Amino acid sequence: MARLNGKVAVITGGSSGIGLATAKRFVEEGAYVFITGRRAGELEKAKKVIGRNVTTVQGDVANLADLDHLYETIKAEKGGVDIVVANAGFVEPVPFGDATPEHFDETFSINVRGTYFTVRESPALDAIERLGGVGLLQRRQHGTPGLFDLWRLQSGDPFVRAHVGGRTQRARHTSEHAESGRNRHADHRRAVQDSRGDRRREENAR
Repeated sequence: MARLNGKVAVITGGSSGIGLATAKRFVEEGAYVFITGRRAGELEKAKKVIGRNVTTVQGDVANLADLDHLYETIKAEKGGVDIVVANAGFVEPVPFGDATPEHFDETFSINVRGTYFTVRESPALDAIERLGGVGLLQRRQHGTPGLFDLWRLQSGDPFVRAHVGGRTQRARHTSEHAESGRNRHADHRRAVQDSRGDRRREENAR
C-alpha cells in the first residue's frame, strides 16, 4: 500500500537533485506534488521526468509574493497541503575574505529567509497542529542550524519528522509538551496572519 495516498506535498527546489528525487518518490508513494524552482525550463524537464501527479510553480523562495502565489495555487487546485519539503538552497563557496555583500545576501535570502518563510507561510502548519499532517524540513550543511528545533517547538506535534543531515529524526514530546507547543503555535499563527494582513495592506496602499 502506498504510504502517501491522498497527500499533497510541496517541494521547493524540486527541479533537480534531492528535490527532484524526493518528488519522484513521493509520487510513487501516492502523493500529488507541487515543485518549485526559479527556472521554468528546468521545471518543465522535471515535470516530464516525474510524469504524473505533479504541478510546477515558478518562483523564488526568498520572495514572499512568490510564496503567496505558490500556496494560493495549491489551495485553488487541491485545497491544502500536507507535506512541506523546504529543499531549495544556494551554495557557491568562496574564500572568507572574498565574499561580497551580494553573495552574502543571496546565500542567506535563499538558505535562511527562504527556508523559514516556506515553512512559516505554509498552510501545513495548521495540519501539523491538528496532528493530521507530516512535516519534512530539508536542512543543508550550508543552511542555518537550529531551524528544525525552532519548527519542532512551534508545531507542538509529538510526532514531527525531519530529514537532517541525511538522517531521519523522530521527535517525540510528552502530552504536556505537545499541549504547550500547540498553545505557542496558535499564538504564532495569529501573529503570522496579522503580519500577512499588514503586508497586503501596505502593498495595496502603494
